[in-house]
Amino acid sequence: MRNTDQVGRLGTTPPVPGRPTTFLSGLCCLSALLFALITWQVAADGPLRDADERLGPWITGSRLPDGAAEFLADLGGVAVAVPVLALAIAYAAWRGRRADAFRWWLAPVAAAVAMAAVPVLVVPLKEIIGRTGPPGMDGSGYYPSGHTATAMVAYGGAALLLLPYLRSTYARRELVIACALLNFGVGLGLVRRGYHWPLDVVASWCLFGMVLYAVTLVVARYGHRATESDPAQPK
Repeated sequence: MRNTDQVGRLGTTPPVPGRPTTFLSGLCCLSALLFALITWQVAADGPLRDADERLGPWITGSRLPDGAAEFLADLGGVAVAVPVLALAIAYAAWRGRRADAFRWWLAPVAAAVAMAAVPVLVVPLKEIIGRTGPPGMDGSGYYPSGHTATAMVAYGGAALLLLPYLRSTYARRELVIACALLNFGVGLGLVRRGYHWPLDVVASWCLFGMVLYAVTLVVARYGHRATESDPAQPK
C-alpha cells in the first residue's frame, strides 16, 4: 500500500518536504560549476592550484593532533564507510518491504549504485589529471580524493536512507549536521595528515554532492516514510 501525504504525492521527509527543493537543484548546479572550475585549474596548473598548494602546508601544520587527524582520515576508508552504508541499505530495504511500500527497493538500490559510482568516476579522473601529492607522498593520481568520495557517498547515502524514519524534526536536523561534520572531518584529516591537497577534497565533495542529489531524487519519490500504521514501528 502506498504511503501518501497529499493526493498523488508519496510521503517523504526532509531534506525534501515533498519534492527536492529549488535550493537543492541550485546547489547541484553550483557544485557542477565549481567542480569544472577546480578540475580546469588543477589540470592547467592555474593560479587556483598554486593557492591550493600554499594552503595545504598551512593546514598540515595546524594544531589538530596527528592521532585525531589519522582517525578522521581513516573514516573515509572503504573498510569503515562502506559497512555503514550497507547497514543503512539493509535497514531501509527491510522497513520498506515490511510496510509493503511502493517500489521499496528503489531507494536502497540508488544508494548502492552511488557507492559503485565512486571508483567508476574517481579512478579515470585520477589517471587523466595525474596530480602529484603533497610533500612526502609518492607518485601521482591524487585528484580527486577517493577517501573523501567514499565518505561522502557512504555517510551521505546512509543519512538520506534513514531520514524518512526519523519523526522528529530535531532528530532529522541533527542527523544532517552530524553527516556534514563527519564528512568535513574526513577531509580535514586527509589534508592535515598530508595525504591530499585541499582541492582534492573539495572536488570530491562537489562531484559526489551531485551523485547524492540523484539519490535524493529517488528517496524523495520512493523513500518509505514511517507512519503510525507501519508494522515495523514500535508501539
